[in-house]
Amino acid sequence: MSLERELQQRSGSQCELCGNKENVSSYTVSDIKENGLKTAIYACKTCREQMDDADCIDSNHWRCLNDSMWSEHEAVKIMAWRMLNRIKADWTQDLLAMMYMEEETLELAKASGDGEDDENKLVHRDVNGVILEHGDSVVLIKDLKVKGSSMVAKQGTAVRNIRLDHENETYIEGKVDGQLIVIITEYVKKI
Repeated sequence: MSLERELQQRSGSQCELCGNKENVSSYTVSDIKENGLKTAIYACKTCREQMDDADCIDSNHWRCLNDSMWSEHEAVKIMAWRMLNRIKADWTQDLLAMMYMEEETLELAKASGDGEDDENKLVHRDVNGVILEHGDSVVLIKDLKVKGSSMVAKQGTAVRNIRLDHENETYIEGKVDGQLIVIITEYVKKI
C-alpha cells in the first residue's frame, strides 16, 4: 500500500491538523531522518502552505490544534507542537503547557529549531515598548506620508495583520487603503 493511501486511510481522508477534506495530500515532516508513515501527515493545502512559510501563518486557522495536538500519531503531534511554537500567542502557550509528548517525540519536534529562544532574534516594539508579533493589529499615532506615492496614512488608521521585517526591527509592513506599505514601529501602537 502506498504512503498516500495509508495516510488517507489513517486520517479518514481529511487533514489531520484542521479536519479540512479539500485539497488534502501527504506532507513529510521536515528535519526528521526517518521516512514513511511515522514522519508523514495528511494535510490540506492551507496547512501545508502555512507550515512551509511563516509569513503566511494565520493564527486563527491554527486554533484547530486544540484538538489535533492530542493525536495518537507522532508526526501530527510534532507538527502541532511546532506550529504552536511558531505562532507564539497567549492561547498557544496555554496549549503547549497542556500538551504531553514522550521525550523522544519532543526531541524530534525540537529538531526544526522551533521553541528555542534566539538571542540574536530581532524584537519589534511599538512606541510604548510593547512587543509586536506577525499578524498583530496596530494603529498609526501620527499622519505618515507614503514614499513614492501621494498617499498620506492618517493618524488613527488601523493596520491589521502586520508582517515583521526580518532584517530590521524598526520596520513592519501592513496594508493601508489596500496598499502594502512599510511603517516605522515608532509611529504605531499595538491594538
